Amino acid sequence: MSVLLKTRVTAVGPEVADLAEGGVVILFADGAPPELAEVSILHLVDGTPSEATPPVGTVIRIGDLSAKITGIGDYAWQKVRDIGHVVITFNGSDHVDRPGEICASEVDTGELVSTLKVGATITIG
Repeated sequence: MSVLLKTRVTAVGPEVADLAEGGVVILFADGAPPELAEVSILHLVDGTPSEATPPVGTVIRIGDLSAKITGIGDYAWQKVRDIGHVVITFNGSDHVDRPGEICASEVDTGELVSTLKVGATITIG
């Protein structure tokens, strides 16, 4: 499968680690308002996100950590394309609670926290 999104972490908000310990990562494109940046990983997309929505089973990589998409909200990929925003919940659920959410397989949350650093690459696909 081809890469549907490739992006580089440019900033990590001060509240990101607490959320990541709970298995939740929030991405926002560079330039997000300060109140959103506090809880978000800011990023800069390399190229343009794919038109195609990633199907269940697509791999998400954050640095060396990988997981598979288990569920995707109706508007999640459109929000990625429009404003670089998505909530990724690493809970293994095939049911998303919010239309802008992607659920992915469970990961070691300690490892997740340690991979969320400026310069890390995030890919979907």
